[in-house]
Amino acid sequence: MSHHHTDDNCIFCKIVAGKIPSKKVYEDEDIFAFHDIAPWAPVHLLMIPKAHIPSLAQVGPEHEALLGRMMVLASKLAAQEGCNPYPDGGFRLVSNTGTEGGQEVHHLHIHVMGGPRPWLRG
Repeated sequence: MSHHHTDDNCIFCKIVAGKIPSKKVYEDEDIFAFHDIAPWAPVHLLMIPKAHIPSLAQVGPEHEALLGRMMVLASKLAAQEGCNPYPDGGFRLVSNTGTEGGQEVHHLHIHVMGGPRPWLRG
């Protein structure tokens, strides 16, 4: 188990640590994925790094492998959780960054949303 920088006041760090319950769909050494508690779509997951990275604005070259793994994982988790297959089905990935980008929790997270349209948002 590798040691990750965490923020004791961060809700997503608390979810990773198991201090706040979540409906987990995936976990490995570096990545945690769970169902959004207020879904906008029939399938709505959040994928987060276990390390406390505030947003995409803070990622650097050292995070390339991690982000690449998250992109590859997105498709697998979307299918596993019930998104219909490409090209007629599919999913959306969204990562809100900063206040103007609509970010609410300042721990990098990627929304994976799919399922039959229309959805509430996006």
